[in-house]
Amino acid sequence: MDTAEEIKNLRDEMGMNRKEFCEYFEIPYRTVTDWEAGKRNMPEYVYRLMRYKAGIEELINTQNNE
Repeated sequence: MDTAEEIKNLRDEMGMNRKEFCEYFEIPYRTVTDWEAGKRNMPEYVYRLMRYKAGIEELINTQNNE
């Protein structure tokens, strides 16, 4: 899975639109847009930290993962 797919899937699992996702993680909207469009690569550690935070705060919709 590439960066664009990973970030889109995480956002979908959290049930957030892009604006909500950016506000939650305090990441600029343009940055997330570029990640999702494949214009920029998200560092792997950032993705892991985002998944960890969302999991700890129980924001990932587990129904989609079953």
